[in-house]
Amino acid sequence: MLQRVQSIYLLLASLAIFALFLFPLVHNFYADGKPLTLMVTGVYQDVNGQPVHTQFFMGISIATAIIGIIPLIIIFLYKNRKQQIALCYSMLLVIVGYSFWLSRAAKAVMGNVQIDTHNWGIGLFLSSIAMLLVLLAIRGIKADEKLIKSADRLR
Repeated sequence: MLQRVQSIYLLLASLAIFALFLFPLVHNFYADGKPLTLMVTGVYQDVNGQPVHTQFFMGISIATAIIGIIPLIIIFLYKNRKQQIALCYSMLLVIVGYSFWLSRAAKAVMGNVQIDTHNWGIGLFLSSIAMLLVLLAIRGIKADEKLIKSADRLR
């Protein structure tokens, strides 16, 4: 059913992935003496107090949109719980690979620059939050499966 708690978890996971478009991964780090901000859409340089898009991450932006849509699709597969669980587990693997891709892109931009905790952006934690929410959704789907099996035994 759509009103189950796992639907809420999957919706929140999707919103966490889409929030990557709004929040920076790393902000105000200095590379070559210029203050830069790193987002999933690209690198922004601070010029006269205004952010200017200097480098585009087209592949990462498209992947973020696709990964954000997948939990929404999983919500509507509520009639087939086994497939829903399998897709949730594959979603976890996709998010882990996506996070690795983001870290490699950030490393390529930053080079040898070390960032401190005050440079971390909210976007740095959003993929981890999405993974946690998908795990909670899996737990909810398994609880539903267990409830359905116990109801079938009583018939």
